[in-house]
Amino acid sequence: MSATVTVSTELPIDAEQACRLALKPALLEHVLWPWLALEPLDPLPERLGEGDVVRARLRPLCLLPGWTHTLRLERIRPREIASREHGGPVSAWNHRLTFEPLEAGSCRYTDTVEVRAGAATWAVALFARLIYRYRQMRWRALARVLS
Repeated sequence: MSATVTVSTELPIDAEQACRLALKPALLEHVLWPWLALEPLDPLPERLGEGDVVRARLRPLCLLPGWTHTLRLERIRPREIASREHGGPVSAWNHRLTFEPLEAGSCRYTDTVEVRAGAATWAVALFARLIYRYRQMRWRALARVLS
């Protein structure tokens, strides 16, 4: 059983700039805090690239013990990033980020994720919807500072 979750927002920055920012591990840490912390198991580059594999321990609420999560960047385009991920109770977390240009200097940012977690798929999909709404709120606040 799988479920797909899609959440979108508008950002006051250029689509290509937003996509480049999304490849920075520091941005991911920023938009997840304080709900999730990532503890990389290997050193991370400043910017991720296609084919990179990241293994990190996820820590709910930035302090609870978590599980190892693996992310493989499958595709990077000027306005799209796609990854295949898994870990803990999640057998698949296939994530696609898109950045659609709108008027000058703004874009529509969309997270689409397909999740598979057995009987817990519905709960994982609900978590995905909540965490992506939160992430996008943090993205909007950061983008306002950068614009």
